[in-house]
Amino acid sequence: MTEPSKYQGSEIQSVTDHSLDIRNLTKEYTRGVPVLQSVSVSIEANGITAIIGPSGTGKSTLIRCINRLIDPTEGDILFRGKNLAKLYGRELRFARRHIGMVFQEYNLVERLSVMENVLSGRLGYVSAWRAWMRKFSAEDVGRAFGLLEQVGMADFANQRADALSGGQRQRVSIARALMQSPALLLADEPTSSLDPRTSVEILELMTNQAKNLEIPVMINIHDVSLAQRFADRVLGMANGKIVFDGSPSELNEEHLKTIYGGQGWMS
Repeated sequence: MTEPSKYQGSEIQSVTDHSLDIRNLTKEYTRGVPVLQSVSVSIEANGITAIIGPSGTGKSTLIRCINRLIDPTEGDILFRGKNLAKLYGRELRFARRHIGMVFQEYNLVERLSVMENVLSGRLGYVSAWRAWMRKFSAEDVGRAFGLLEQVGMADFANQRADALSGGQRQRVSIARALMQSPALLLADEPTSSLDPRTSVEILELMTNQAKNLEIPVMINIHDVSLAQRFADRVLGMANGKIVFDGSPSELNEEHLKTIYGGQGWMS
């Protein structure tokens, strides 16, 4: 059982704009069977934090709890002066505007154009009527074109999303997330459906964007070598707990055995 929360309300005073502070986060899909076990971690520095670990250890659950795509069972998620774990309704929607999300399966609207998908990243900033009518400002349209140029997709702006390759869809997904002007970017297995070359290109793109925007990025990733290559910090998870927290250079064979279990972790 975790300690009683010190942050009973939604207002938090000592959190900077780009910092994320997770306290005693627990998630149970089945009562008494925690997928996350009292996880505590702070993300304050800009750059890439990679989360590694075997399947079913809670990596995706952690990412999705942070963005409140699923509700935590216990614990606190402190971000931009708010406790996200205590927010609901309009207040939660407003807070989530500042958290960009890149999904494993892209989550694009297939029948819409590339441009329309990127502009959907502004839905939290426009009225319901404008969103329904797809009426965006000239400034938003210009910014969307700029982001498409940055991710190498400007020539595909008017193409439907269902005509794109997997790598192209993920580039559009990243542009959509950046369209939110996020203070934090989350990515849940963004390369798992991609070939090795495209995976490297996508992580290079995310790394460059993190540096340009000076924001922290948390990536749940299954490929240890990619985590070591691109991350500034690595969190290793096993059985719903963080069992390693350090730089890629500190991650050694013994740590990997602890994270993945036993001598045969590579098999």
